Amino acid sequence: MAEEQVLRLEHVSKDFFGIYAITDVSLELNKGEILGLIGENGAGKSTMMNIVCGVLPPTSGSLFFEGKPYEPKKPSDAEAVGISFIHQELNLFNNLNVIDNMFINGFRHIKGLPLNNNKEMAEIAKSALAQVGLDISPYTKVEKLSMGERQLIEIAKSILGDPKVIIFDEPTTSLTNKETEKLFAIIEKLKAEGKSIIYISHILEDVQRLTDKIAVLRDGVITATGKTEEFTIDRMISNMVGRSITQMYPPRIENISDEILLSVKNLSQPGVVKDINLELRKGEILGIYGLMGAGRSELANILFGLDEYESGQIIFKGKVLEKKNPIERIKAGMGYVTENRKEEGLFLEFPVAENINITSLRSLSKKGIVNKKEALKNAQDSKKMFGIKCEAVNKHLVKGLSGGNQQKVVIAKWVSTRPELLIVDEPTRGIDVGAKSEVYNILNELARAGTGILMVSSEMEELIGNCSRIIVMNKGMITGELNNQEICTESLLHAAFIDTAGM
Repeated sequence: MAEEQVLRLEHVSKDFFGIYAITDVSLELNKGEILGLIGENGAGKSTMMNIVCGVLPPTSGSLFFEGKPYEPKKPSDAEAVGISFIHQELNLFNNLNVIDNMFINGFRHIKGLPLNNNKEMAEIAKSALAQVGLDISPYTKVEKLSMGERQLIEIAKSILGDPKVIIFDEPTTSLTNKETEKLFAIIEKLKAEGKSIIYISHILEDVQRLTDKIAVLRDGVITATGKTEEFTIDRMISNMVGRSITQMYPPRIENISDEILLSVKNLSQPGVVKDINLELRKGEILGIYGLMGAGRSELANILFGLDEYESGQIIFKGKVLEKKNPIERIKAGMGYVTENRKEEGLFLEFPVAENINITSLRSLSKKGIVNKKEALKNAQDSKKMFGIKCEAVNKHLVKGLSGGNQQKVVIAKWVSTRPELLIVDEPTRGIDVGAKSEVYNILNELARAGTGILMVSSEMEELIGNCSRIIVMNKGMITGELNNQEICTESLLHAAFIDTAGM
């Protein structure tokens, strides 16, 4: 029996002022099928999906939905036919509760009255949250939730309208392994119900495991399509970047100093962290691992002086730091790549150069006046070092970059300060396989030059591949510390699940 086609693109191209983002793209998606869409940052994946979802019009080519011509003029046109897009950058209002966010496009009203039916919406929200395995009150404000919990809310929100096609753009970047397994179970259930899925991810093992077929984009052109079983990881990488990456992770640092750079003693904040003790040496890459809600990012915020703590000490280069003073940290030689780049790491309306140089203004200025020539050179050097895909760094706005290139800008702005201690929270979130390798090598070179690096990550493989030691957290407490010879996925998970009730 012939497969039932849901979505088709025929020879679709899109240019911006004469520069093509995608060229002559043809693609098909069948009912009950999971299509993996992969490619480097800037390859054209987001442009293609924005055309499908009515955000952008194609320059040329045709789209068809369920066999009929499909010409969406706006996102609501895509929603009307049954297309839902879960963006990598979450579209939630942090000051509103879960219910308000889930029904923002259409509140349910009490019959015959212009009043919201809060009881009905709460029940629907609870059911959707249960489907994604999220046990929280629907009245909780989004600002109080972790990034992983927010991601699950986006997924729950997307399935409310019973869509026919669901596009997942990097859905696991904020999820732990346990939440990722839940997500995969949800996607398999949606597939069994006849939903069609477009799954965009840089985690190639997940693409290989989850999808039925794969399409590869490079520089706006489809370089390969086929059934998933036809693709090895090496073939996917080669089709994506035009070369093979023989070693994802650089050799572990061997020249770790005996000099203690950062010392944390009995650090506690009620309900957040408890009795944290750790040491980081110069030239060391120390990992922090834990499941969702373990307190990893909260600890990073406290160490950088963004959040309060009740008791304990943070000692950096032999000096006890003030409780809440990030400016003091920066002056002393700390940098912090936060998990949430969109809200905390970037000025989206400013050019790439200004974002990179913002942390280095003191060294780029004399008597309060910025040396524009040096500032431009600093930004251009960072662009080259990180392979940031943009036009002129002093003109191209950060909001116009792909998610992965935005992440590179965040990392570049701190690396350009030549920090003695760099805290990186999910440093490769949303970055493709080629860029990941570049970031790992840059962090490795920083460590080789003596910088201490605290790497917070939910990706076990990332920590295992880069760190000489890994500290494991659960419910705000340290439940394990693993050295080189002890590090493996089993030992990390064992420590992450230790019951802290009696600790």
